[in-house]
Amino acid sequence: MLWIVIVLLVATVVALVRGGRLANLADIRLRLWWLLPLGFLLQLATAFVPTENRWRGVGIGLVLLSFVPLLVLVILNRERSGMWLAGIGVLLNFSVIALNGGMPVLTEAANVAAGGIASSSFEESFKHVRLDETTRLSFLGDVIPMRLLGQGQVVSLGDVFLAVGLGRFLESELRRPVRWFKRGVSSKAGSATRFRRT
Repeated sequence: MLWIVIVLLVATVVALVRGGRLANLADIRLRLWWLLPLGFLLQLATAFVPTENRWRGVGIGLVLLSFVPLLVLVILNRERSGMWLAGIGVLLNFSVIALNGGMPVLTEAANVAAGGIASSSFEESFKHVRLDETTRLSFLGDVIPMRLLGQGQVVSLGDVFLAVGLGRFLESELRRPVRWFKRGVSSKAGSATRFRRT
């Protein structure tokens, strides 16, 4: 999502202004980091699921399943700065999708994001449902319209928590002190090793 990319760019600029280093990107370590691409791959897999109603359960199941690796990743790395915020975002989105069989989208917000043009394209996807009086936890749906660089998008409160958490994590990692001893890098023994106890 474009706006998340912008948030990460802003976090990077803030980190650099505050003394951060881009070189720290190479030192970022997360436990079971491969769960992140796994979650995104499961999301991408939904693009190959037919949009017919008989396939809707499969599509929603894949969407919900894609959140599981992300939640596990957050729990395993919860001590890292910003992770708990990102985890709240993931959990909020998971909850509202599970309760409504898709992410509820406020039609008026979608129209605002589209620049005032009536839009119903979200109804063509099993990932989204129209927000109405039967929607559960409607305030967690896609109700916040955004328009950036000519691109319109409707985001949820969970998306906001996720973006802020990721931005905080990135800013914190870039501002870490220099790590003089890299993981996995061997070094020569010092002169002290030449002395033996007598």
